Amino acid sequence: MSTAAAPDNCANCETPLNGHYCSHCGQEAVLHHASTREFLHEFIGHYVALEGKLWGSLKRLILNPGELTNEYIRGRRVRYVQPLRLYLTFSVLFFALLKFTGGESDGKVDIEGTTAKVMAPVSELAQNVGKQQGRLDKLDPAAAQSKAAAEAALADMVKEMREEDDKSAARLAEVEKHPAAKVVHPAAEAKKDSKDSDNISEEYIERKLMGWPLLQHQWQIFNTLPADEQLKTFKNAMHHYAPYAIFMLMPVFALFLKVLYLGSGRRFGEHMLFALHTNAFAFLIFSLILVVNFGLVQFVLWCWLIGYLPWAMRRVYHSSRLGTFLRWSVLMLLYMLAMGLALMFSSLFMGILTVGH
Repeated sequence: MSTAAAPDNCANCETPLNGHYCSHCGQEAVLHHASTREFLHEFIGHYVALEGKLWGSLKRLILNPGELTNEYIRGRRVRYVQPLRLYLTFSVLFFALLKFTGGESDGKVDIEGTTAKVMAPVSELAQNVGKQQGRLDKLDPAAAQSKAAAEAALADMVKEMREEDDKSAARLAEVEKHPAAKVVHPAAEAKKDSKDSDNISEEYIERKLMGWPLLQHQWQIFNTLPADEQLKTFKNAMHHYAPYAIFMLMPVFALFLKVLYLGSGRRFGEHMLFALHTNAFAFLIFSLILVVNFGLVQFVLWCWLIGYLPWAMRRVYHSSRLGTFLRWSVLMLLYMLAMGLALMFSSLFMGILTVGH
């Protein structure tokens, strides 16, 4: 650490200094040279360990639903991490984990390996049965006669199958001679109807996009992509734009709370504060669920996630159990609908809009 003497005035705002920090802007009186050590010290000292903001915020956020919001409303704010920073930290953490762990399991099944594993014991069993049957044939003449009868029945069956194949070939040759009398296979007809339906849908969409040349152009480019590329486009758009879409839903979440608690005397900013804290908690729990692969722990996290919001609502808004449950049910229904629309917009619309860019 440097032992340089403190200057007379603050380097940031030129206010006369009287102590280790500026009384006007809060900047340190003695500034150290920019270095990796200084950056690490600043992060650990001011964000994690010395001031204890993160740990105090996490303790109340996780273990005491609604307590962090109540503390902020009471005016105790300096000792905790700011609500917006808390939300952004855990939302970025969640979407980063979702992006890097979401493709770990591709869901493909090793058919050849599975078939080999299944057929190996079957083949072994068949060989053993064949060996045992050969031994019995040597000991029992009646078994040999039964085997000969079975082989004769099998030969008759093969003969009948060949006759049916010949009849089918004859009918096919007859149809080839008379194209008008061709019979359309039901599967082919269904495929044709599906293709016609897709064409109708595409034509309908293109007609709706006539007044939007940019969207129409992007839609045409999107239609030329293979199916796997289209799916990849949606996934990329989801990972890129979903965080912004969900962040834009925070005022919507607060608006739902404002409507549900009309007459409570709460300002919109207090509803917004509650929305940031509860959604930050949700992102934190979702991140833990992605990381933890132990089933029992995931079950406990899901239970705590479901019960957290109504518990926090009851502590912050001081309503009855029944009133809290009814408001929570309506809030979840409305918010899930809004989130579904936001995610659909971010993945479908923005995915198509960014094709080729």
